[in-house]
Amino acid sequence: MTARPLNILFLCTGNSCRSIMAESLIERHGAGRFQGFSAGSHPQGYVNPHNLALLESLGWPTAGLRSKSWDEFGAAAAPGVPAMDMVITVCDNAAGEACPVWPGHPVTAHWPVRDPFVFSGSEAEIRAEYASVYGAIEDSILALVALPVETMDRETLRARMAGIKILQE
Repeated sequence: MTARPLNILFLCTGNSCRSIMAESLIERHGAGRFQGFSAGSHPQGYVNPHNLALLESLGWPTAGLRSKSWDEFGAAAAPGVPAMDMVITVCDNAAGEACPVWPGHPVTAHWPVRDPFVFSGSEAEIRAEYASVYGAIEDSILALVALPVETMDRETLRARMAGIKILQE
């Protein structure tokens, strides 16, 4: 596809949990090959505190993470915003919405994963739920970074990305 790092945008509705996790994971595991971004169709305006606590407990940098609209990356984006090579929705709500037009027509995929934000339970159960969702997303990110994306044509990449499934307990 290209010699530069591939820009990958993860989308969900609120951009406070799952897409933020995916952005962090691709930055770590795909360092040098992928540059991660995340956004939401209806951003919460903040990163969920349980999500921040989990990422910080794992030693991830969280200072630059923020909830943002997918409009920042669509055709109406400000000049200088990088074009996306891949766009992955991680929730059913965002997958079913009319997405913006993405400059450059990136390869798209849908990896549905349950929303830890709606989980209720004790504080320990909530922490465990966030960790479980994080682990499922991490497995899929590892499958993606294992692909030889630099040598794949668009259709092969699209098929292989569609074949990656978020495995949930």
